[in-house]
Amino acid sequence: MEIRKVGVVGCGQMGAGIAQVCAQSGYETVVSEINDELLSKGMDIIKASLATGVKREKISEADRDATLSRLKGTTKMEDFGDCQLVIEAIVENIELKKKVFASLDGICPEHTILASNTSCLSIIELAMATKRPDRVLGMHFFNPVPIMRLLELVKSIVTSEETLETAKSFGDSVGKAVIVAKDMPGFVVNRLLIPYLLDSIRIYEAGLATREDIDQGMALGCNHPMGPLTLSDLIGLDTIHFIADAMYEEFKDSKYASPPLLKKMVTAGHLGRKTGKGFYDYK
Repeated sequence: MEIRKVGVVGCGQMGAGIAQVCAQSGYETVVSEINDELLSKGMDIIKASLATGVKREKISEADRDATLSRLKGTTKMEDFGDCQLVIEAIVENIELKKKVFASLDGICPEHTILASNTSCLSIIELAMATKRPDRVLGMHFFNPVPIMRLLELVKSIVTSEETLETAKSFGDSVGKAVIVAKDMPGFVVNRLLIPYLLDSIRIYEAGLATREDIDQGMALGCNHPMGPLTLSDLIGLDTIHFIADAMYEEFKDSKYASPPLLKKMVTAGHLGRKTGKGFYDYK
């Protein structure tokens, strides 16, 4: 199946990035939000990202204008009716996602592939909310989407090979390196990353080293682009807590259990860069 038009459900940080990459890669793209205010904020994220690209001479003004011309914002799910691929990028709530998938199943033609940008939730649960489970898969992008090169595809036990191959070709077409994972909590990247981040928080909580020394130790000692506490602030401490809880619920392994400090910071609303305060102060 040829993908000509892509839909993106949700225009937050991730959804806006996915929509930008799709439109920038030549696809007619429609992105939705639940109201005009949130849609306007999401479109502003895209415009600001493209403006930065022009300023840094990564793209031309003509490329920016062409990208915006291929992009349409909407608050109506019905506008996804002629898409060959729809990518859901809303909050990590399985019940809300299942409602979105059920709605899309009733709106989109039976050949349309439905994908989720979830970082840890069950793809088979989302698939079974539709009448096309073989055409549902995970399509996990990484933040910031226009910069991060990886696309993690997640194949459930009923995802067809045709669907997976189409998704691989799409990933290639938007300039991403594609890896494939089975439908297990955390998939590949977060299955490895989350225990590492949680251990860094435990080390800091135990007073083994300062936050700066922990970050510098991993950045310089292991040649990582940033230390684990800085990375945690970038990802969002609430996101890490959520993924950790989902993985602990599945595996009952203590390495996935959120440290008390992480729980307290999330409760206090210290979520990292997006709130201006996490392990570091960004205000």
